[in-house]
Amino acid sequence: MASQSSPTAAPSATDVLRQRYADRLPASLDDLTGPTHGRVELPLHIAWSGLRTYNLDQPRQRMSYYRTALAEGQRDDLTALLNKGMLVSLWPVLRTLVSRHIREVWEAAFPALASRTSAAA
Repeated sequence: MASQSSPTAAPSATDVLRQRYADRLPASLDDLTGPTHGRVELPLHIAWSGLRTYNLDQPRQRMSYYRTALAEGQRDDLTALLNKGMLVSLWPVLRTLVSRHIREVWEAAFPALASRTSAAA
């Protein structure tokens, strides 16, 4: 007679995505020491489709660069490519351009981002 284990619920797609983004988070926003201006090229594993070189001095390109890095970058990528001051200043708009999962994970981990949102409202 085979023993039957009790069925366990598989994690939801939302839980899987949140965990994926949480695992990529830097330990602190202070770890984000990336560039603040000039032309920057994203690695192929991040920008695997479309634009790879961005001019951080151009507001639309800067926003697109941050959006792509947040969605596709791993922890080491994020710390090297993103800058704390720039992320904090962009966050009130950037949070509307990233997925709900990214937004929730980053705001839960870094209250400074969530407080920027309420201050901007």
